[in-house]
Amino acid sequence: MGWTIGVDVGGTFTDFYAANDEAGIYHVHKTSSTPANPADAILNGLRALCEKYDIEMDQIERLSHGTTVGTNALIQRTGSRVALVTTKGFRDLLEIGRQTRPHMYDLQKDHPAPLVEREHRIELNERIGAQGEIVRAPSDKDIATAVDEVIAAGAAACAIGFLFSFRNGIHEQKFAAALRARAPDIAISISSEVQPEFREYERLSTTVLNAYLQPVMWKYMQTLEQGVGELAPESSLGINQSSGGLMSVERSREYPVRTALSGPAAGAVGAAHAARQTGRRNIITLDMGGTSADVALIRDYKVDLAFDRDVAGFPIRMPCVDVETVGAGGGSVAWFDRDGLLKAGPKSAGAYPGPACYGNGGDQPTTTDANLLLGRLSSRGLLDGDMGLDPELSRAVYKPIADRLGFLPERTAHGVLGIVVANMVRTIRTISVERGHDPRDFVLMPFGGAGPLHARDVAVSLGINEMVVPAAPGIVCAQGLLVSDLKEDIVSSRRFGLDDEGIKVLALTLEELHERALSWFETEKAPLDGRRVELVVDARYVGQNFELAVPVASGQTLGWADVPNTAEMHAAFCRAHEVAYGHASESDPIEIVNVRLSASARLHQFEDKPDVVGDPGKPTPRDRRQVYFAADRSVEALIYDRAEMCPGQSIKGPAIIEQMDTTTPVYPGDIAEMTPDGHLIITIGEEGKS
Repeated sequence: MGWTIGVDVGGTFTDFYAANDEAGIYHVHKTSSTPANPADAILNGLRALCEKYDIEMDQIERLSHGTTVGTNALIQRTGSRVALVTTKGFRDLLEIGRQTRPHMYDLQKDHPAPLVEREHRIELNERIGAQGEIVRAPSDKDIATAVDEVIAAGAAACAIGFLFSFRNGIHEQKFAAALRARAPDIAISISSEVQPEFREYERLSTTVLNAYLQPVMWKYMQTLEQGVGELAPESSLGINQSSGGLMSVERSREYPVRTALSGPAAGAVGAAHAARQTGRRNIITLDMGGTSADVALIRDYKVDLAFDRDVAGFPIRMPCVDVETVGAGGGSVAWFDRDGLLKAGPKSAGAYPGPACYGNGGDQPTTTDANLLLGRLSSRGLLDGDMGLDPELSRAVYKPIADRLGFLPERTAHGVLGIVVANMVRTIRTISVERGHDPRDFVLMPFGGAGPLHARDVAVSLGINEMVVPAAPGIVCAQGLLVSDLKEDIVSSRRFGLDDEGIKVLALTLEELHERALSWFETEKAPLDGRRVELVVDARYVGQNFELAVPVASGQTLGWADVPNTAEMHAAFCRAHEVAYGHASESDPIEIVNVRLSASARLHQFEDKPDVVGDPGKPTPRDRRQVYFAADRSVEALIYDRAEMCPGQSIKGPAIIEQMDTTTPVYPGDIAEMTPDGHLIITIGEEGKS
């Protein structure tokens, strides 16, 4: 019997989700992360997981991994020295950017300093025209001189980005070949391969980021691949991308920038999987950890994608799961601003010393301390009691705030949670209301270690009446890695009108992209069943500055017959424009600027669990305690162990449901019912709806 394992590396914990579909069982495991070398936590945790649950190493078929190595290297600026080779006259483009302010109302705030020093930005006397024609070919002497400058810079990686190379990459390829011949140890990123799209600055920035991460990721992946190969020699290793799909280790070494947002992407994919299991097509996710909360929109079981994102202040142009982040987590610190108002976050107590109740010397009031004061968390602690919590330490750090406000510590803690909830609600509105979606048409899905603790107040604020708490909320990202598909996004950047001639161009472009997709399927040895391709165009009204992604067709294969006619394409764009902007024109001309083909191969087989037959009985509480669901009074709540609940059983609040990776409060009048897959469906009672 084969096992598949998802591994998600976080700042505090490394999470494991192991599943055996043939036997119909799964196991979850957590271990402390090792930031100095994340591979150590993965390998040690893998050993502990297999030992704890008697899993034979040679039975592991696939290990899927979401990595934060690239993200942390960008945040901490611990990547490698990079040289940039660009078209003559454009060495300062990386610094000029779009000439926009990073914050509209802060005249002092500046963009982060470029990752490439000016003396390491090298110009090459070459030029490609806007249609891909060669205007000026670089001479062999010019190329040799530029290679000398790259070597003299002492760079571990080189980014190559020439003007209009997305239309014709011949000069980039020629220079790369010369550099490889002279300096084979220097990692090379070529813009026409990393992301061949128009918008010069974003393409150049993405290529530089890729080069910056290449040596770091190469070393990490080599260590991880070697370690996994020794422990589980029969397993294959897949790395998660920011777009929510897996790629091979080889491609992750070549394109590490694709992993920049792999953690939040895995969470969204895991949430979509849980949504499908519960039959809830439209979901708003709330992934709340120790430092921040990520929110995303899932429509018809599909995760929305964005193509322009910032990571650590640097713009990236590539498909990424559309996730918004807010500084609200279990470690978020409560503090008074200069205006005398109480705030919560984005400052965090981190993993160490962490919240005061951890007993590691933390002396600031946090969200976790507030939940412990209100009885929502047990003093038994986290991780099934392995990590004890001290409520008296929480009370001590909240007392100064309470005295200043003239409240009891419990009421103060309740107010702090209200601020945290308001921050998350505001962020959810940016991905829903501000984009034309009514949150009342969605179900809220909280996960992460802290998500279920705060979800009910978030749902009530948004007018949502139902929540889905996944079976293992703290391990959803790891589960998302396990159920992710192999995925590759292929793009062709060309501008043409949406008319009958343009449809022919679109069909020809589809043929080219489809051939590349088939080649990728074979290279990755993708399973024949479950292969799928999806055609999307980036379109806009002529004269507009930004475009919208419009789905065109999808299937196992695509050809000329699958391309819609002009009228159908026009109508599809108008619908997308209506949703995004609230209006659309039926008569204005439309143009297409990018053609995208997303190729995927399903690795996980979805199986529906049978419905519950007969009366499952009532769950047995293991304890009871006083819990503050409101600000001024506590009520007695029954405490349940989720591991002892059976599918079909239901609980009516007030109650607290505890498990290894999170705690879920069931408010008075609410009802929580367990599904066949182990998820909790929580229906908010009339008291909450009012």
